[in-house]
Amino acid sequence: MTTLGSRMRAHSSLTTLGGFAVAAIALFAVAPAVLSDFRLNLLAKFLCFAIVAAGIGLAWGRGGMLTLGQGVFFGIGAYIMAMHLQMADATRLGNDVPEFMEISGIRELPTFWQPFASGPVAILGIVLLPGLVAAVLGYGVFKRRVKGAYFAILSQALAAALAILLTGQQAIGGFTGLSDFRAFFGFKLSDPANRKMLFFIAAATLLVVVALVRQLMRSRYGELLVAVRDQEERVRFLGYDPANVKIVAYVVAAFFAGIAGALFTPIVGIISPADIGVVPSIAFLIGVAIGGRTTLLGPVLGAVGVAWAQTALSEQFPSGWTYLQGVLFIVVVGFIPAGLAGVWPMVKGALDARFAKNADSKPEGPKPEPESEPDSVADDVPVAEEKVESR
Repeated sequence: MTTLGSRMRAHSSLTTLGGFAVAAIALFAVAPAVLSDFRLNLLAKFLCFAIVAAGIGLAWGRGGMLTLGQGVFFGIGAYIMAMHLQMADATRLGNDVPEFMEISGIRELPTFWQPFASGPVAILGIVLLPGLVAAVLGYGVFKRRVKGAYFAILSQALAAALAILLTGQQAIGGFTGLSDFRAFFGFKLSDPANRKMLFFIAAATLLVVVALVRQLMRSRYGELLVAVRDQEERVRFLGYDPANVKIVAYVVAAFFAGIAGALFTPIVGIISPADIGVVPSIAFLIGVAIGGRTTLLGPVLGAVGVAWAQTALSEQFPSGWTYLQGVLFIVVVGFIPAGLAGVWPMVKGALDARFAKNADSKPEGPKPEPESEPDSVADDVPVAEEKVESR
């Protein structure tokens, strides 16, 4: 049994390594060779969405937490990166404040901008601040045993509140947001080679995120997270605190969303409240649901596919894509809960059941006649009596 288990683990590891190798070849070799610079930049944008989706797949697919507010953490990472890039451009031009502040009449740099003038501090804020905010929110929500629709509504309200707050803050760009970034840590964004570098950074980050999510899913923590999703009260009875388990998944998902937002800013060149509000948060969730929230690659492929479809179809049907997106979400939730990743297992199960039913209903051949049994003892009794009388 030990040898068989070792062989199965080795086969699984080889399969995983092969899958990562194929993904790396597709992202680092095939995509740059066949896509134009514009399409490659679009793909980099979609990869940012896929990073967010991988975290949602962990929190929602494995943990059962319907996270409708990932735009909050996405926006934190995106705005910190945007603030750093704006101040770096202002320093390079010899200005005290970014150009949009001069246009708005702001002559002094706000206090909360100043720490992010440093590159290391900005990176530290991108990595730590979304997770810290998620930890505080998660502690207040999960310790009070808020879950289900109540948690979903609360998280969505937070995304709406942040978007409204940023809209009224002229010191962060207001409704139009922050844009017109000239450089990314010293590399000119107008150079196609540097934009291709951003694509490679996003692709490498996605592969690392998928590897981390896979490790978490296969660990004892992943099993405990599924147990909390399915039988929370039983897990509590066994001595575990389900709130702590949920907080960890929520923080990890926020961490991924913050990194994705930080990469999104230089790739797209703009970040505004419209990119982090309720609608983008729901769009993240739709991609995960369509791809298959309980699988490893389903959320990633679903997010990329939905984003690509939105870009491709909205050019031809600007007003129809939103309705199509809603119909897809309803169909998946209502009829294919496992998403597109669960279509083949569902079809395979139906085919196996059909074949098994057909095999059971086949007519059997003629039964062989039973062999003649030897005479019983009762049949031999009269013969014995005749022998006695003849004597």
